[in-house]
Amino acid sequence: MNHETLIAHGLQLSGTSLQYPFDPDLPVLFVGSKMFALFGMTDGKQSVNVKVVPEEAWLLRGQYPGTVLPGYHMNKKHWNTVVLDGIVPDHEVMGMLVLSYQLVYRKLTKKEREELIS
Repeated sequence: MNHETLIAHGLQLSGTSLQYPFDPDLPVLFVGSKMFALFGMTDGKQSVNVKVVPEEAWLLRGQYPGTVLPGYHMNKKHWNTVVLDGIVPDHEVMGMLVLSYQLVYRKLTKKEREELIS
């Protein structure tokens, strides 16, 4: 798994865009006006920050210690950083990306969700 694959998959989800709001080397996937995946590096390896269900965040961190970490520069209750080092199976990383999208999409205003559909 790598940034390019995740970005390509994320851009297939409805209403998404790729932006660089912080740095030209840090791509961020947005749904509407809200970010759902931030791509960066952790200890020299590609990583991605994704939104999580708070009650499940610690479970993933326990299942993949050293690879799923509290979200770097994010609210650690709601975000995880996933190091793309091959330890977390690709299908699980994709599932985390899609869940992050769904969690953020649900928090958009009704008006913004309707605008994304039309």
